[in-house]
Amino acid sequence: MLIRYKKSFEKIAMGLLSFMPNEKDVKKLQQTMKTYETDDQWQLYLWKKEDKEDIVGVVGIQLKEGNIAEIQHICVNPSYRQEGIGKAMLKALKELNSDKQLKPNEYTAAFFDNCELNEDDA
Repeated sequence: MLIRYKKSFEKIAMGLLSFMPNEKDVKKLQQTMKTYETDDQWQLYLWKKEDKEDIVGVVGIQLKEGNIAEIQHICVNPSYRQEGIGKAMLKALKELNSDKQLKPNEYTAAFFDNCELNEDDA
């Protein structure tokens, strides 16, 4: 289940985002979190497993001109990988932003392409 980020989830979100190769540096990670908290065009969502209270994934988008939602970050806790959570997050994100075209950035493109979402999904 996709839930919108709020400040009380900051440590969990930072922990998940730190798995992204471009977010290893603490100062960079703090700046990223500040952007999600202050810029309305940047939206961060967390994935909560239906059967548990655990937050196991994170996905962030930047809303751009031309009805584009560019995926800036996507990461799943390593303990929960290979379960389809990443693909489920992208599908839920698409449903939430049904009026927008979901596109990856350079850091999320490989994962996005690996999900093999067809036009009906993304």
